[in-house]
Amino acid sequence: MLVPSRRRLRLEVWIVLGLSLGQSAVYSVVQLLDKLTRAPLAQGTSTLNRSQSSREYLDLTYQLLDIIFALVPVLLVLYFLTEHRPAGLAAGTGSSAFRKLGFNFARPGKDLLQGLGLFALIGVPSLGLYAAGRALGITTAIIPSALDSYWWTVPVLILSAIRHGIVEEVIVVGYLLDRLGKFGWGMPLAIFASSMLRGSYHLYQGFGPFVGNAVMGVIFALIYTRTRRVMPLVIAHALLDIVAFVGFSLFGKAIGLG
Repeated sequence: MLVPSRRRLRLEVWIVLGLSLGQSAVYSVVQLLDKLTRAPLAQGTSTLNRSQSSREYLDLTYQLLDIIFALVPVLLVLYFLTEHRPAGLAAGTGSSAFRKLGFNFARPGKDLLQGLGLFALIGVPSLGLYAAGRALGITTAIIPSALDSYWWTVPVLILSAIRHGIVEEVIVVGYLLDRLGKFGWGMPLAIFASSMLRGSYHLYQGFGPFVGNAVMGVIFALIYTRTRRVMPLVIAHALLDIVAFVGFSLFGKAIGLG
């Protein structure tokens, strides 16, 4: 198997981030500047799941297309991380990216328990941090869902939450830590970079969510370095967003996760 050069890997990382969360981070910074120059941040609003059409089934189509195409960079990452078998070598020589990242169902019970534990660990402090950020005027009002109420609203919100969990944890934790390690970065620096990226694409919500998500990024990255499994992180992240998205949609109360 040919080992890619560091230069090639750097280009690969820039392409992946430019197509996914790096792009989101750039837009997030611009959106934050827009809000800061319009009014005090506390008067701003951040809507996470917007309706894209007043026509029910066109809106459903747009929502599903957004979810599907957001997962394409994950497929690209899985392709890059798969160690492809050179011609002439026996089958099974290559290494699966799913296995390398721990993004599979090899241990469903343990992954679920760890995911639930992380959900509990992150969830309550996140609500407190959101409330503190609002009180300090450094966090916008967060509306987790602005979708109209249709039969498909809750299922789509659940799919959206799962999408966020997969995209963020596979790319920002599993993939980025792997590639930064191959650049020769020490693990503390790699975790710092990963957590700063996570915080930065939440900046459009204000400085409170930036701090909260950066801290969450450190915790998730540390757990990943010990378990080498991204699946518990995906489960925890998806649960956090499901509670926020669906809870707001059903009860109309901003609970500030994203």
